[in-house]
Amino acid sequence: MKDTTRHQGKRRLLAQVVEKKGVSNTAVLDAIRKIPRHFFMDSSFEDHAYQDKAFPIAADQTISQPFTVGFQTELLEIKKGDKILEIGTGSGYQTAVLCEVGAKVYSIERQQELFRKTKNFLSKLGYRPKRLTFGDGYLGMPEFAPFDGIIVTAGAPFIPKPLLAQLKIGGKLIIPVGDEVQTMTRIIRKSQTEFEKKEYGEFRFVPLLEDKN
Repeated sequence: MKDTTRHQGKRRLLAQVVEKKGVSNTAVLDAIRKIPRHFFMDSSFEDHAYQDKAFPIAADQTISQPFTVGFQTELLEIKKGDKILEIGTGSGYQTAVLCEVGAKVYSIERQQELFRKTKNFLSKLGYRPKRLTFGDGYLGMPEFAPFDGIIVTAGAPFIPKPLLAQLKIGGKLIIPVGDEVQTMTRIIRKSQTEFEKKEYGEFRFVPLLEDKN
């Protein structure tokens, strides 16, 4: 795996594209400039790694579009040391972005093949999430709750109640909700029983599936 000056130049251009589309958080843009996205993809897609597009990875999943990664991360408003739960580790690219912006990351992946591959790969790159688990994202990680933020990287037909329960007061859940097309939704926990919801337009994600495989 090589990261050349050509790759680095392409990342700078990619960060400019993501910024033009509306992501302004400096730490998020710095992460996009820094992380070699081509490492997270099949080598046959290397030429496409720095386009602002989603691409297939193992187990019929995708690596999200860089703008989407940046947008979801920005909505979390992460402060250094925040505890963030990621539902859907996938390729590990979003995980790496969360680590770069200073989050303590707890991540769940339900595809056994992807979980094994990504766990090994992230540590090789020097990214050390607090916890990577093989499990059902709908259930979250109650044993490590509450979280400052929860990010869901797959389309959910509904908002899982366990995830709401695992948010700190003041914590944010970023989740794409819907079947064919999803609406990016941010939910802020205002008290034990009150939640504030805001929607941010349409996105397309692979579905969030229940149970492990």
